[in-house]
Amino acid sequence: MSDKSLRDAVIAELEWEPSIDAEHIGVAVDDGVVTLTGHVGSYTERCNAEKVVKRVKGVRAIAEEIEVRFPNDKKTADDQIAKRALDVIAWDSTIPKDRIQVKVQNGLVTLTGEVDWFYQREDAEAAVRKLGGVKGIFSDIGLKLKPQARATDIKQRIETALRRSAEVESNSINVSVDGGRVKLDGRVKAWYERDLAERTAGSAPGVISVEDRITVN
Repeated sequence: MSDKSLRDAVIAELEWEPSIDAEHIGVAVDDGVVTLTGHVGSYTERCNAEKVVKRVKGVRAIAEEIEVRFPNDKKTADDQIAKRALDVIAWDSTIPKDRIQVKVQNGLVTLTGEVDWFYQREDAEAAVRKLGGVKGIFSDIGLKLKPQARATDIKQRIETALRRSAEVESNSINVSVDGGRVKLDGRVKAWYERDLAERTAGSAPGVISVEDRITVN
């Protein structure tokens, strides 16, 4: 697919998605790499735009440079955002609510604290992402140190979990582990496979970080 055809497809998909106002989103494509510019009215909309582009066949990578701009009458005070963030974290039973702290400055949310699992860190960010008034999120949540699992055990658990998945072509993904740090390499046919593989790796006991180098083609 040519870059022009891919750009047309990305624009069409953005306009098709009802959760996004694509009027102020710019799209540029260079050798399958899509760059998104412009502005939207919420952080959720910005994240959704990236997810929508991942659905388009032929997208090899995404550079997301969209700015979040709130109308004056929809701006939310930092203290209100902080309270809502603590509330949504408390409502999510997968997240240890008493171990995460929230700081908000000019709509930018910083999450700190310590959790037991890699996926809990991801879930905390996902919960706050949906709040109105949020312009961006920085997650500095650490993982509680536990007796270190053996790298071979972590690798085996991840590979077994990938093989169980009907949505991931596990034979095309290579898993390497060093001290709880997981690296994923290989190729998949769709972005959702890449995201699912990363989520699967992050759910394994003993994982402290996941570096996703899987390419989509």
